[in-house]
Amino acid sequence: MMETQIHVPVGSQAVRKFSIYVDEHDMMDGVMKLMKELRPAWEPDRVKTKLFTDGTTNKLLGCYAEERPDDVVLVRVYGNKTELFVDRDNELASFRLLHANGCAPRLYGTFRNGFCYEYMAGDALGPRDVREPALLGLIAGEMARVHVIRARNNVRVPEPMLWIRMREYLSLVATELAEQADSCGGGIRAPRRVEVPSRAALEEEMAWLKEHLTALGSPVVLCHNDLLCKNIVHNGEEGRVRFIDYEYAGYNYQAFDIGNHFNEFAGMSEPDYGLYPSRELQMEWLRAYLRAYNLLTKGADDEVSPRELETLYVQVSKFALASHCFWGLWALIQSKYSAIDFDFLGYAVLRFDQYFKTKPAAMALQMPE
Repeated sequence: MMETQIHVPVGSQAVRKFSIYVDEHDMMDGVMKLMKELRPAWEPDRVKTKLFTDGTTNKLLGCYAEERPDDVVLVRVYGNKTELFVDRDNELASFRLLHANGCAPRLYGTFRNGFCYEYMAGDALGPRDVREPALLGLIAGEMARVHVIRARNNVRVPEPMLWIRMREYLSLVATELAEQADSCGGGIRAPRRVEVPSRAALEEEMAWLKEHLTALGSPVVLCHNDLLCKNIVHNGEEGRVRFIDYEYAGYNYQAFDIGNHFNEFAGMSEPDYGLYPSRELQMEWLRAYLRAYNLLTKGADDEVSPRELETLYVQVSKFALASHCFWGLWALIQSKYSAIDFDFLGYAVLRFDQYFKTKPAAMALQMPE
């Protein structure tokens, strides 16, 4: 079996570990204990906090002293049962590897049910922002920077996590939702009478995806794997974007990371897949990406060839299907365990519907000769 583990660079600073528990329903007591360890000079009565509510799997709180508003410590508390589908050791290793390569903030320490890290100044993007020409090129370039990290560290080509993770998710869905599935004749039915595919149908689609997509030759690289709009932070003063939240980071297909990002143009709270980028917009994005990727890997600043561009376009279009299937399975698990106020079951249905809707056109695309 090929390597899948993220390797932290030799010489990286050790991460502090605290035996502190933070109650996600009453965070302040645990958070203040963490600040006493991480920022002992802060006066407790002068510590301010801000709750960030955009997460769909965790709770995130920012802490800072009144006199030092620029020094913000972020405290992330893991959501209920998220260990079922998030490898926390892998997440922390990815965090450290990305930081060592200038692509992530500093990790301050871990506690029993979460971790603390550096705040990066900037604005989280939305579905309109990611379409802006100026930002589009920055996002493509930053993704290229992430994708070449393995190459720079000379780690042998690893196994993509996609099929391993989807198999794990499918196993959880089959185990935890078996009674609902059986009662609905093989599918899972929500109270408002919507359905997701049966276990047998999901098995069949996953096998079909693996057979067809592995033949496309997309390189296996270090991927973010969850590049929704809110996970992109733009710092206008620096003229740069950074990616945040590395729960799903790992070695995966280059085309999956890009196709997944294109799917996220739709947004998440009220997804609109009419916002999926047009072929013209995709070509603009992919051209910017390939220029950056080729420069970083080959030192070549040549014009991207039409064949190279078309090849990546076809790969990305097909791997976008796998993204719908991946997050559909994820949402089914979340619908059972998450305490976050979000319609995960409805989201699962939406992703599977989009998968079957876009499958014929995506699979009709032919790789260039």
